[in-house]
Amino acid sequence: MSSPTEAIREQLMATSPEYQRLREEHARYSAELDHLSNKPYLSDQEQMEEVRLKKLKLRVKDQMEMLVRKARVG
Repeated sequence: MSSPTEAIREQLMATSPEYQRLREEHARYSAELDHLSNKPYLSDQEQMEEVRLKKLKLRVKDQMEMLVRKARVG
C-alpha cells in the first residue's frame, strides 16, 4: 500500500512535465555521484564536482517536494 505522498508523486509523474523533468535531473545527478563514489580516489576537481552535484541534487529534490506540497494543498 502506498502512502498519500507516494500517490501524489505517482500522479505528478503521470501528469506534470515539470515534475518529470526534475525527476530525470535528480536521477542524472545521482548517477554521476554514484560514478564518482566508485572511484578509489578523487582529484581536487572531482571533489569540487561531487560537492556541486550534491547541491544540485538537493535543490532539485526540494523543487520536487514543493510540487508535491502544492498538489497536496491544491
